[in-house]
Amino acid sequence: MVERYLVIDRLKLTYEGLFNVDELHNLISSFFYEKGYDWYEKMNQVMVTPSGKQMQIILEPWKNISEYYKLIVSIKINIIDLKDAEVRMGNSVLKTNQGTLRMVFDGHVISDRKSKWSQKPLYWFLSILFEKYLFKEHYGKAERWLKNDVEDLHSKIKTYLNSFTHAYGR
Repeated sequence: MVERYLVIDRLKLTYEGLFNVDELHNLISSFFYEKGYDWYEKMNQVMVTPSGKQMQIILEPWKNISEYYKLIVSIKINIIDLKDAEVRMGNSVLKTNQGTLRMVFDGHVISDRKSKWSQKPLYWFLSILFEKYLFKEHYGKAERWLKNDVEDLHSKIKTYLNSFTHAYGR
């Protein structure tokens, strides 16, 4: 039976101010491309309201790390009251966005990703024993790998957003 272990539970990031939505999306997608993940954009929804755009994006990139384990990172992005903004820096004008960004990260390790061990009751029982006693080190390695990737992405996004705050003084 495919088991889905929650490793990272609702790691949050909130930001209000100037940022560029396209650059943020490119930062996230290029991060996962560099790490060897396959891209899956579950939802991308935009609603235009009088106060600005409301965007909801759900990303679920995944990576097969072995024949048995799979890593899934779930990122829920909510952007509230997104408006276009122009910032003057000397003689040039930079077109960017302003709004409130809320992100939630979840990380899962999937075992028996091909469901080979859930076809017969004896196989299922053996898979439970193997996971508890023989594959403990492999699961720990998958867990550490997932935690490092999510923490690295979280810090890169925070650095990107802080660069906007320091560069444009808002």
